[in-house]
Amino acid sequence: MEQYNKYERARIISARALQISMDAPILISVPKGEYNPINIARMELKKDAIPITIKKD
Repeated sequence: MEQYNKYERARIISARALQISMDAPILISVPKGEYNPINIARMELKKDAIPITIKKD
């Protein structure tokens, strides 16, 4: 996982959670009983599986 600041992490997690809540495929194996899109997005970020990049100037 790249070093993101707290604002970038929040934006990435929120964007990915929105995608998941709109039935986007989940890119990691999720523990049984985990349905919260925010928690799933956090797990994906931790495993560096989110297909979102941040362009820093």
